[in-house]
Amino acid sequence: MPVSTQRSRFSRNIAAWIATLGLSALAFLLAVLAWRVDPVAPNWVSFALVSALFAGAIALPFHLEVRQQGISVAATELALLLALFYLPPLWLLVARCLAGSLIYGYRYVRRQTSFIKAVFNIATSMIAFACASFVAAGFGIGSPVDPSTWITLLLAITVSNVVSAAGLVGMMLIIIGPHGADDIAKSLGTGIIITGINCAIGLVILAATTHTVWTLVPLTILIGVLIWANNGYSKQMRQRRSLTDLNEFTQSVSQAVQSNRLVDIMTHRLRSMLHAEAATVWVPADKRFPELLLSAYMDVEGLLDTSPVPAQLREYVVATGEPLIITSRIGTDEHRALLRESKVKDAILVPLRSGTVSFGCIAATNRLGGELTIFGEDELTLLETLAAHASVAVENSRLVDRLRFDAYHDSLTRLPNRRRIMNVIEESISITVPGEIVAVMLFDVDGMRDINDSVGHAAGDDLIVEFGRRIREAAPAAAHVGRIDGDEFALVIRLPDTAAAIALAAQMRDALQQPCMLGALNVDIDSAVGIAIHPDTGDKADTLLQRADVATQSAKSIVGGIQVYNSGLESTSVRRIGLAGDLRRAFDNGEFSVHFQPKVALADRTIVGVECLARWRHPTHGDVPPEDFIPVAEHTGQLGALTTFVLREGLSRIADWAQRGHELGISVNLSPRTLADAQFPRLVESLLAEYDLAPERLTLELTEDGMVGGGERTPRTLDRLRELGVRLSVDDFGKGYSSLAYLRRLPVQEIKIDRGFVQGMATDRGDYAIVRAVVDLARHFNMSVVAEGVESEMTLQQLSEIGCDVAQGFYFSRPLTADRFDAWLAAQHGDGAGPRRLHAV
Repeated sequence: MPVSTQRSRFSRNIAAWIATLGLSALAFLLAVLAWRVDPVAPNWVSFALVSALFAGAIALPFHLEVRQQGISVAATELALLLALFYLPPLWLLVARCLAGSLIYGYRYVRRQTSFIKAVFNIATSMIAFACASFVAAGFGIGSPVDPSTWITLLLAITVSNVVSAAGLVGMMLIIIGPHGADDIAKSLGTGIIITGINCAIGLVILAATTHTVWTLVPLTILIGVLIWANNGYSKQMRQRRSLTDLNEFTQSVSQAVQSNRLVDIMTHRLRSMLHAEAATVWVPADKRFPELLLSAYMDVEGLLDTSPVPAQLREYVVATGEPLIITSRIGTDEHRALLRESKVKDAILVPLRSGTVSFGCIAATNRLGGELTIFGEDELTLLETLAAHASVAVENSRLVDRLRFDAYHDSLTRLPNRRRIMNVIEESISITVPGEIVAVMLFDVDGMRDINDSVGHAAGDDLIVEFGRRIREAAPAAAHVGRIDGDEFALVIRLPDTAAAIALAAQMRDALQQPCMLGALNVDIDSAVGIAIHPDTGDKADTLLQRADVATQSAKSIVGGIQVYNSGLESTSVRRIGLAGDLRRAFDNGEFSVHFQPKVALADRTIVGVECLARWRHPTHGDVPPEDFIPVAEHTGQLGALTTFVLREGLSRIADWAQRGHELGISVNLSPRTLADAQFPRLVESLLAEYDLAPERLTLELTEDGMVGGGERTPRTLDRLRELGVRLSVDDFGKGYSSLAYLRRLPVQEIKIDRGFVQGMATDRGDYAIVRAVVDLARHFNMSVVAEGVESEMTLQQLSEIGCDVAQGFYFSRPLTADRFDAWLAAQHGDGAGPRRLHAV
């Protein structure tokens, strides 16, 4: 129970005690006044009969149904009417006090009522009866058949009822508040009718007994028949009212499911129907659903996330699936002790069931109002019936919540899905905040296809789940994170500017790059990040997400792996889509060609080979860069045809040059996807045999990242190529992330230093140190070194000094078509009589 409610209840109890003591003192003073008014001794037979009648009226009330309202009626007006006629005022009060003390004392001993309530009822009735006695004494009582006597008695009883009702309303205002007083005020009209009936019966009895007491016999029989008939009628009306209440409860709960106010409406209706101080709904946590604990209190609007019911009792009901009622007389000592510790008088708990499984419970505590102040079997039966309907409603509500959750969340990672992220973006960009942007970041997990192909889709799912967990933990609290596609995750956040978005993307990318254990395999996680900015990039959710995707594709091919969208990326992306349809036609139309760039041995400046570079001259777009058409070939399945074309063209050329006395080798770049093809070594073997070339004349170049991250098929393919005698080269060395230990195990004979280090070594001491370290490393592993990107004599001299083997670059020649390379080669060799020392061109 809330602390504020406990304090309010304590203060009201104090106020009730003060009021009760004041009423008791007033009753005593009125009794003394009545003795002074008429100290005559009574007829003791009449005193005994009236006392017994008072006791019977208090102990045996009967139930009336008036206008679909149940009213408990005690025939105290009938006893009071006879007492006013036969007893002096003092002895009338003594008879009422004696009867009340006996009945309420018995109930107090049986713990059916509280001491304060017994004292209050006795004191209030004595004050009301004293007022009635004074009215009767003032107006005078004559013959029982005299209408003036009837009027006097009716007036006296009316005054008694008004005083009694006023005292009850006052006490209800103190204890319960205006709600309880409203209920009493609504029943005053019905009470007047009951008072009239009791007075009429009393006057008939009074008039009849003045002639002979034997008239009581038929009157008693008549009253008994009326009571029996009324009990049957009352039972029928109670059943009808219960059905009406149940129907209203069911309808309100059904409407509550649709309006998402199920728990609110259900708990308040339960509390009201059971006349309880509090009603609680509890559903323990279950997988995706958190714990639900809400209570409706009598003095609190809305719901509170507390409960007066001890947790042990709630857990007991859910575990056993059995209802529980605990009062001062019902329940185990352990359960009653738990209630006393929680300062709860009584409670009923009923499980919520889905089939035979209990998934929660509802409870009501501290029954209010009524003569008996504790819950009974009737209330337990009612709560069980309500719980059956509530269970269906709660289960339907949970089903609706589950459907809503599934509709907006990814089933694998439990993160928001594309639909939810789109809504988040729309909501974010709908509110413009000066000095802030909305950043949409797209994280693309690298290597997912290789993981699925090499380790299995189950391991790929584990990697996605782990990545989702990491990105959720690394993201700021204000960010919205979701999974929008197989290996793509989105993040939406407000930031001061684009620089802050780039910094956050870099920070998160670093946090995500920790190794991940997939079974016994340790896999590095990396990602490319594309960023779209509102309002600069777009003003619609689908536009921002699409442009973030374009930026992500670009981020995969740049150092740092982070790219902010710009219009240039869009044109490239659109262009690649168009190129996909033209690629197949390009082979048929002869639009592809191979250019050759010479490779020069630094020891004697002689030509030792060429690198074969694919070129595409599009009839509309002109020269298409390899970085545009090679990804298109990979995604459209044309990569194999492109690789075969380059190999065949290169091998045919060196075979032709060999016939003219130029013994050259060729280098061909490979994609990691080519090495995933188990038939590729057989293709290489057949082409070498077709052109009658020694395998060592062919060098296959693969990037460092492609060799390390190409999956489990890559090492097997490399080993087969090595067995053929083909030379293998690590291209762009230093740009990737492989370890030296892994590199040592690769079957390669050549390292090709990335042009970025070679071009900067003449002016940057760091680049010079890196190139020198690579050369020393290659010498240690008995590998040759090729430096690409040589553009100056100073760079060439430095490479010669540190022991580099081969160089290529614009210093010697740009890539040339086959015809132009023939001419260049002839110019370098003069009449063709052997190699000649090269000079810059």
